[in-house]
Amino acid sequence: MLILHPPYVAGKIGVVCAQEILSDGQPSGRWLIQIDSENIIVSLSVNEFQVIIR
Repeated sequence: MLILHPPYVAGKIGVVCAQEILSDGQPSGRWLIQIDSENIIVSLSVNEFQVIIR
């Protein structure tokens, strides 16, 4: 995944870990993305990242 937003991770490459699930067990509509170059996971909506093929 190419991260488009937020600015502090924009332009970085990441991997989808899972769909984010809320405490009530319902999906949030967001995705958990692990950033390759950093030891962080971000929660992004589908318009904040772009699928790329390596």
